[in-house]
Amino acid sequence: MRLLEKRSLAVELQQVRNKVTSSESFVESFHKSSITSTLADSKACAAAIDSPVSMSNAFTFDLLDTQRIYHESHIKKLCVDYRLRFLDISLFKQDFPIEAIDAIQDLEKTHHVSLQGLKIAAPSKTFSLKNYDDPLLFAPLGNDYYYLIHQWGNDVSPWRKWRYWPIKNAVNFMIFSLVLSALFTWVMPLNKLGTTLLWAPFIVFLFAFKSIVATVAYYFFMMGKNFNSEIWNRPFKEN
Repeated sequence: MRLLEKRSLAVELQQVRNKVTSSESFVESFHKSSITSTLADSKACAAAIDSPVSMSNAFTFDLLDTQRIYHESHIKKLCVDYRLRFLDISLFKQDFPIEAIDAIQDLEKTHHVSLQGLKIAAPSKTFSLKNYDDPLLFAPLGNDYYYLIHQWGNDVSPWRKWRYWPIKNAVNFMIFSLVLSALFTWVMPLNKLGTTLLWAPFIVFLFAFKSIVATVAYYFFMMGKNFNSEIWNRPFKEN
């Protein structure tokens, strides 16, 4: 089944972008943003270069593969869906494959630049352990735009997205708890209690909901975890 097939995060990221806007309008928007940035005041540009958030590389637009350009909002959506981190390359603890190094060198040679501010989108464990799945290597273009340099590793399982859906954000967590409580109430044998006490199902539902939220939340936050939407670009291990 196609639903069970492993997926390339690069392809998933492209789909995220295409759902928001067409390739043509996105490229046009990026081009206008680049021109505006170039015409900015020199002091403002200097301040932006000094700032890690605004760091960019002076690429030649006509030589870029526009299909590899993404906005930070697209990367955030992917990271939140699959519980990934988007962090500076200095925090990545694994060895780079020769293909990734070649891709960096080819890009530098083509555009006559020395790449800086590189970032990687990958599972949290890749920043501390020896296992990794499908990291994506990006170079900043400025104005929250990024260029996808290279992708390597294994394709990600589609179950990863659904496994972390309940902790994607607070709203998803509450929906998951409500559904789980409703299922618990449905399978709970009420016997005579349901006929003598009309509010019995509702009381059981509230008890189940309260218990599930309290138990899961206690374990989740006591373990130093947080929702996907909160950690996608945080460099801290436990938050």
